Amino acid sequence: MPKIAKRVAKSREGLDRNKLYGLDEAVKLIKERASAKFDETIEIAMNLGVDPRHADQMVRGVCNLPNGSGRTVRVAVFARGAKADEAKAAGADIVGAEDLFETVSGGTIEFDRCIATPDMMGLVGRLGKVLGPRGLMPNPRVGTVTTDVKAAVAGAKGGSVEFRVEKAGIVHGGVGKASFDAAKLAENIKAFADSVAKAKPAGAKGTYIQRIALSSSMGPGVKVDPATIIA
Repeated sequence: MPKIAKRVAKSREGLDRNKLYGLDEAVKLIKERASAKFDETIEIAMNLGVDPRHADQMVRGVCNLPNGSGRTVRVAVFARGAKADEAKAAGADIVGAEDLFETVSGGTIEFDRCIATPDMMGLVGRLGKVLGPRGLMPNPRVGTVTTDVKAAVAGAKGGSVEFRVEKAGIVHGGVGKASFDAAKLAENIKAFADSVAKAKPAGAKGTYIQRIALSSSMGPGVKVDPATIIA
C-alpha cells in the first residue's frame, strides 16, 4: 500500500463515518488525526437547504472568530489620501489607487483580502472579472467596502472570515489551526456556525442547516451533530 494511502487509512481508524459526533468529541478526533508536518487548518463544511441560483436564497457574510484564524492574511486596500494613510497605519500590506488597479488588472494578485473605500468602487468595479472569481471583490455586506478602513484591516488581520454559499448549497470556512486549544477551536466553530445561521436568507425553505462536518487540511471528515454547535 502506498505511503499516502497508509496514512489516510490510519487517520480513519476508530472513526464511524455514519455517526453524528458531539462538537467536543469531534474536535478531539480531528486534532488527534492532524498529523501532517505543518500546522493544519481546521475546516468546517455546512450543507444548507438553499438553492443559491435564486437571489433570495444567497448566503453571504463575515464572521469574526473570537480566537483568530491562525492564518497570516495579506490585505490590500484601495484608498487615497488620509484613508490610504489610515490603511497603512493599520497594517495593510498593499495600499493604492490607480497604481494598484493597474497591478491587479495585469494579473498580479498578492493578497488574500481586498478592502475599498466607497469612493474607490467606480475603479474597483472594473476589476470584477479578475477579483470576483477569486472571492476577493469588496462588498459592503461583508464590511470590505467601508470608510472605517482601520477596523476593516484590523478585522481581516485578526481573524474575520468571509463565507459565501457555493452552487451545491455548501458553505466552507477555516476556523483555526490544529495547534489551537480544543476549547478555543470549539468557540470559533460555534461563532462561525452562528454567523451562517444568522445569515439565513428569506427564500430558504425547510431545514436550513442540514449537515455539518469538520476536517483538518489532510485529515478525514467528521460529521457533527448540529444541535451541539448551534444553540
